[in-house]
Amino acid sequence: MDTKRLILFVVFSFSILMLWDSWQREHKPAPAAIAVAQQTEDNSVPGAAKPAGNSQPASLPVETGFRLQSAERINVVTDLYNASIDTVGGDLRRLELREHKDDGDLNQNFVLMDDRAAPMLYVAQTGLIGSDLPTHKAIFTSEASSYELAQGADKLDVRLTWKGDNGVEVDKIYTFHRDSYAIDVSYQIRNHSEAAIDPSVYYQIVHDNESHQGSRMMPTFTGAAYFTDADKYKKLSFSDMAKSNLSKNADDGWIGLVQHYFVSAWIPKEGLAREYYSKKLADKIYSIGSVSHLGNIAPGASTELKSRLYAGPQNQNDLESVAPGLKYTVDYGILTLIASPLFWVLSSIQKLVHNWGVAIILLTILIKLAFYPLSATSYRSMAHMRELAPRLQRLKEQYGDDRQKMHQAMMELYKTEKINPMGGCLPILVQIPVFIALYWVLLGSVEMRHAPFMLWIQDLSAPDTLFGTIPWLNMPIGLLPILMGVTMIVQTKLNPKPTDPIQAKVMTIMPIVFSVFFFFFPAGLVLYWLVNNILSIAQQWHINRTTEREAAKKKGNARR
Repeated sequence: MDTKRLILFVVFSFSILMLWDSWQREHKPAPAAIAVAQQTEDNSVPGAAKPAGNSQPASLPVETGFRLQSAERINVVTDLYNASIDTVGGDLRRLELREHKDDGDLNQNFVLMDDRAAPMLYVAQTGLIGSDLPTHKAIFTSEASSYELAQGADKLDVRLTWKGDNGVEVDKIYTFHRDSYAIDVSYQIRNHSEAAIDPSVYYQIVHDNESHQGSRMMPTFTGAAYFTDADKYKKLSFSDMAKSNLSKNADDGWIGLVQHYFVSAWIPKEGLAREYYSKKLADKIYSIGSVSHLGNIAPGASTELKSRLYAGPQNQNDLESVAPGLKYTVDYGILTLIASPLFWVLSSIQKLVHNWGVAIILLTILIKLAFYPLSATSYRSMAHMRELAPRLQRLKEQYGDDRQKMHQAMMELYKTEKINPMGGCLPILVQIPVFIALYWVLLGSVEMRHAPFMLWIQDLSAPDTLFGTIPWLNMPIGLLPILMGVTMIVQTKLNPKPTDPIQAKVMTIMPIVFSVFFFFFPAGLVLYWLVNNILSIAQQWHINRTTEREAAKKKGNARR
């Protein structure tokens, strides 16, 4: 089997699957825009859920529909965030990441959370369940309407206060830290009533099921994810949540919302028993979260409960330091064991050269060197097959349609020349998992987002658009995919020519087809493939020349 055709078949099949999935997304019925302010009351309080623990939370009135209420806004500015907190529930309603720019406008900050955009709806909520306790619909007060992290300060506290008619007082405190995407969220509960209270606490994220789904050619996962020490990392799509609600009891872990490059995750207090849940609130709107029972608080007593909210980029160093298992939100799938070391090497190189594009090139070279012996075996087998191509063609002409005799003659020829036609397949198959793992590393690493390389490549996560875009196809035209197509043509010329004329035509068209696919791919991925192709051409050309000289020398000795 021709090893080059094996590689092309694998990559082509993968591309066709992506194209089909994208076509389905593009041609599904157009969704109606989310009109948040015009819908009915929301039922996102998990009052009916049974938390992990020994007691049930107080039941809340059953409500239908969804409406996100709003009152005054508290603006918060830190070194990493422009945040907006609503006094209704003390919800985190809008979150801009100051160190990350918008996909379409580099003059604007990337908006991770927002309660006013359509179709995107993305907010972080918390609340207390119990008799006359503040849920995410209670009205809080604040001493100020704006807060800013002071120069030289390491943290900023934003305190919101609620007072109940029964004498219970609750402070909800957001603590933002300098140079950190982990936000501490604390409750201070003071029971000044004459009776004990029995609260439960919940943390949840409300999100729509339409936004952040990736491009037509590069769809990405957006949905829920949770981690426990027992179950490890699990993803939950919106379609799964529509079929059934999640209910998972645990004593550890976190639950959150994952999208391409970014994640928000609630991390309850360590050791606190909790139930992770999901719930469909309305058409296209879901909540995912955690609910825990806190135990009785006697009259005159008080308690404090801490938790954390990570809301930011999937930077692996930050994720690993915040919570166990959070690093798995950078999802490399079944190839994580290969992809994680590859990313470590890539990031180590980047620290030396300070350029992710150069790091990609150097890593590709290192991988090529590591697999040089295997590649040499494959290319040597292909070179021998190239030498035999004219003789194989003559056998085909000699035996015509008698495939059995032709096959026997071919086997005799391989035996005489001591060539294994499958000899080049195994080395290529061994390398494929590594190359696919690197593909996912380059596709999923937020470090590539808006990372410049050189000249016209100023964003390795975006397609190369040097020559503009074809509007009616929305197809970018760049130089890197064209160069990659040229290298594929050169590789085709170096490979043994198929004896079947139909296969020969397919191999001729393949470079053009793949160039079209790669027009949509991020520049970092195309750069990796281009460099790999150039190195493969150099190695294959060298082996072909060596094999040709050996064959010529062998023929010369035979004549003597």
